[in-house]
Amino acid sequence: MFLLLKGLNVYSPDPIGKKDILICGEKIIKIADEIKPLKEFGDVEIVEEVEGLKAVPGFIDQHVHIAGGGGEGGPSTRTPEITLSDITKGGITTVVGLLGTDGITRGMASLLAKARALEQEGITTYIYTGAYEIPTRTLTGSVRSDLVLIDKVIGTGEIAISDHRSAQPTVEDLTKLAAEARVGGLLGGKPGIVHLHVGDGIRGLSPIFEIVEKTEIPITQFVPTHINRASHLFEHGLKFIEMGGTIDLTSDIKPDSHSKTALTPKEAIKKVIENKLPIEKVTMSSDSNGSIPVFDENKKLVKVMVGSTETLYRDLREAIIEGIVPLEKGIKIITENVAKVLNLYPKKGCISEKSDADIVILDKNLNIQSVIARGKFMIREGKIVKKGFFED
Repeated sequence: MFLLLKGLNVYSPDPIGKKDILICGEKIIKIADEIKPLKEFGDVEIVEEVEGLKAVPGFIDQHVHIAGGGGEGGPSTRTPEITLSDITKGGITTVVGLLGTDGITRGMASLLAKARALEQEGITTYIYTGAYEIPTRTLTGSVRSDLVLIDKVIGTGEIAISDHRSAQPTVEDLTKLAAEARVGGLLGGKPGIVHLHVGDGIRGLSPIFEIVEKTEIPITQFVPTHINRASHLFEHGLKFIEMGGTIDLTSDIKPDSHSKTALTPKEAIKKVIENKLPIEKVTMSSDSNGSIPVFDENKKLVKVMVGSTETLYRDLREAIIEGIVPLEKGIKIITENVAKVLNLYPKKGCISEKSDADIVILDKNLNIQSVIARGKFMIREGKIVKKGFFED
């Protein structure tokens, strides 16, 4: 089955002008100024040109609690599993699933099964092995063997540091975990990254700086997330970029009475640019379907909310619309930059020949109009056309 998209202004993410895009199965096979379907193609669905539409790569969200999360307020605050359309209506075509605070009532087997289910429903999925604690949760008994033996495992996470909910890991604990992930990644042909949940504790990224300075483990082995949750942590994030690392922002973070120095994603992006640091070293994820617990100054739980995938592009779009970053640079934060961190580029994160046919079509106001994942429409002209197995 062929799908021919006509006359789209293509951002690959770099702007390459108005192009036709020919998709066969799950792959982009041709991009040209004009493509005329040949008889040899057989059945071709043609989507005619609509003035003002732009095509960008499908979004990659590297931090989604696909099997649910939460639980910090007791069993009733365990968050639900995500559905297919919850993901795709946010323009997301690739997700990385993970466990969080709760590695007891949530398990790696159910996380892997949920990832496989979403893949069967039409998107691309990967997972991290582990949870907040160290020693962490695994499928086969070790992080190293999970990376080597389980196809969907691409790293370990989310490992908590600088947080009252963490296992208070020592520098030695984190070093050994990173070494396991690195060697497992090498043997398994995976990135083997350590995806770090960083709390608002005063230590920030200091343990990671010490590991990088005193051991042979490269800074690229670590991807710290929630970096915009506090100003002192964000300053560590800027240093992390200067040292050659990549930081991960979390969408929907904003200052409030319990987190007065938090930065919104657009503020964080602006500060990276003002500090003349490469935007290519910034990614953003949604923390969707995980709980968003709010603690007071005594670390007592005040309330619990649930993250949404739709905040990912919403917050990035704000930065683009307000002129903080141009579309072609900004869109890399949730496409190309993430794909490179996860060793998925150029299969993912770009619109190019031989890449996966993951495409988001934007209208003239940069709102999501359509979403194509692995060559099939998930969202078409604002309507959900592909739902998960148990969705209404």
